[in-house]
Amino acid sequence: MSTFKNYKLILPAHLNHYGFLFGGDLLKWVDEVAYIKAALDFPDCNFVTVGMKEVEFKQSVRDGSILEFEVTEIHKGDTSIQYEVNVRNTKNNDPIFSNTITFVRIDKQGEKQKI
Repeated sequence: MSTFKNYKLILPAHLNHYGFLFGGDLLKWVDEVAYIKAALDFPDCNFVTVGMKEVEFKQSVRDGSILEFEVTEIHKGDTSIQYEVNVRNTKNNDPIFSNTITFVRIDKQGEKQKI
């Protein structure tokens, strides 16, 4: 099981009205980087996100921060794949967020399909 890393620069457009990273942007990026890992691991498969576990933001993030996203496969079922996504601030290596995300492989009609 290999690990995939990606990075994101936090810009003013990503901040909420208090000057911190908007949580919805972070969730979108977690979904995106995990999907990229799934697409690289299984290039002939179509996946959709079916769930994330508990959502808890551990630290606030400010403008100019660089976040590191580390994605690791943790479980493969017949039709689904799960990844752990860990997000850290590269400046101080503080953990920002972690989650388990589950994808299901689907066919062109949207029905589950074996991986």
